[in-house]
Amino acid sequence: MTAALLSLTLAFGLITGQFAPQQGASEPLAPELEVRVQKLGKTLRCAVCQGLSVSDSPSSMARAQLDMVRELVSEGKSDQEVIDFFVSRYGEWVLLEPKAEGFNWFVWLGPVALLMVGGFVIWRQVQQGPPAQVPAAAANTATPSAPTPGTSTAADDADPYLQAVRRELER
Repeated sequence: MTAALLSLTLAFGLITGQFAPQQGASEPLAPELEVRVQKLGKTLRCAVCQGLSVSDSPSSMARAQLDMVRELVSEGKSDQEVIDFFVSRYGEWVLLEPKAEGFNWFVWLGPVALLMVGGFVIWRQVQQGPPAQVPAAAANTATPSAPTPGTSTAADDADPYLQAVRRELER
């Protein structure tokens, strides 16, 4: 029974294309052009993986994008024309390194600014030195002494809740 179900599942998967091999990538170009294709692929973000370049991603979408790069390079397009093609299609998001212009300056200069602010804060703390210690004799006269355990102050005697707790403890 299980063998029949397994066979039906496998047959259904083959019919619907779930177990079909993925389409292979296009044929590589001449070595100097293929180096250019891989270099361009390293600058473009995979639309599926988002953290990987088109050259590094194992997804079929990345392979399709890399095939498109290969096709554009074989047509004689320049590197900038290939990048412009992908930017016009996917937006500037497709670039792994954003252009250093406009609002993107925050991406480039933000970490440097944070390091400078952190260095300034550390420098100020080192310049101030440790906090000054108050002599023990001055500390005793400056602050009122705390009541010893078992004694009460006038404020404690006026507190009805504290009186109720003391009565409960005396039982």
